[in-house]
Amino acid sequence: MWFYRRMMRIPWTAKMTNVEVLNEVKTQRKLIINIRKRQSSFFGHVMRRGGLEHIVTTGKIEGRRDRGRQREKILDSLTSWHGRASTSELIANTNDRDLWRSMIAYAS
Repeated sequence: MWFYRRMMRIPWTAKMTNVEVLNEVKTQRKLIINIRKRQSSFFGHVMRRGGLEHIVTTGKIEGRRDRGRQREKILDSLTSWHGRASTSELIANTNDRDLWRSMIAYAS
């Protein structure tokens, strides 16, 4: 962000958030989008391949859960990124590689 602030000559005393700076430059965070696309493509690879990773990602672990705030699951974040209603629909879409690649391309 500092290079955008330097280009726009925004002083450090100005109380501008990073989102405001990005809006002024008319750009968006590309690193987050790139990470989401890579995670989605890896998830599709794991779901099509099967094996231990597939079981761990889709299965439930027996026993008691830990105290405190629960970790965010990869399936929950993928459903929110792709705007799907259910995880079963998301997993079913991974079996069709062309459909999954088009979903990744249009996801933001």
